[in-house]
Amino acid sequence: MNTPRSINPNALRHLVVAWLAEDIGRGDVTTTSVVAARQSGRARIEARASCIVAGIEAAAACFEVVSEGTLEFKAAVADGGRVEAGDVIARIKGPLAPILTAERTALNLLARLCGVATETARYVGAIEGTDARIVDTRKTTPGLRALQKHAVAVGGGSNHRFGLDDGVLIKDNHVMAAGGVAEAVNRARTSAPHGLRIEVEVTTLEELDQAVDAGADAVLLDNMTPETVAEAASRSGGRALLEVSGGINLDTVRSYAVRGVDLISVGALTHSAPAIDLALELEHVARDGTGE
Repeated sequence: MNTPRSINPNALRHLVVAWLAEDIGRGDVTTTSVVAARQSGRARIEARASCIVAGIEAAAACFEVVSEGTLEFKAAVADGGRVEAGDVIARIKGPLAPILTAERTALNLLARLCGVATETARYVGAIEGTDARIVDTRKTTPGLRALQKHAVAVGGGSNHRFGLDDGVLIKDNHVMAAGGVAEAVNRARTSAPHGLRIEVEVTTLEELDQAVDAGADAVLLDNMTPETVAEAASRSGGRALLEVSGGINLDTVRSYAVRGVDLISVGALTHSAPAIDLALELEHVARDGTGE
């Protein structure tokens, strides 16, 4: 399993504040109307389906922000752990109102991140025993990129670029603008910041030859058949890192993990992973502020 990239606590808190504001608006009128000010309690977050857990830190931040640090959040499972339906993921204790106010935002984040980690683990398992690695893309939900890529790593996948400043990836529109694959690579070699890997997307074997001959560090084979990918791997002869992408799913991914392919990038890890069914259930309600 890859080590997940750490999430900056201050950046996470800033995002959580915005997400909570979207849900709370001018105030949680239901909780304010129904729950007594001094009521306290205990709750659990439980899985309703088997999954790989990811997003514990984000969920905890939701309760911390709403309660201003008065809630006690204890994870029963760390990110990367597998749970089955009915298993407890975390327990929360303290003032009841912030538990209920933060509930939906925390569950929304946790459910989606567990979904990304679980889907990633399926793809990783599908190519087990090969030399290829599953990587994500920039097809992430705006505002959730760091968390979704964290979930990919938690699920055993690897992270591609985090942003446009992370590396040179020459796509088809860049190639058209430059007037060809070789010219695009040459321009990048001349102008891109020193030390950044230069990768170019190709759709034919002829473009692959041009990219490798021009000195590209990596080549993305886009929307090729497994047979063409195998031919591309043979033709490149290890002169460039090879990445495969385009329309790959769980049924076909192993057929692309041929000898010579280094990376298989899958946008579905972040843009189409189904959220996991999770629930928050109150276990005890007290009126003395102790939650006992």
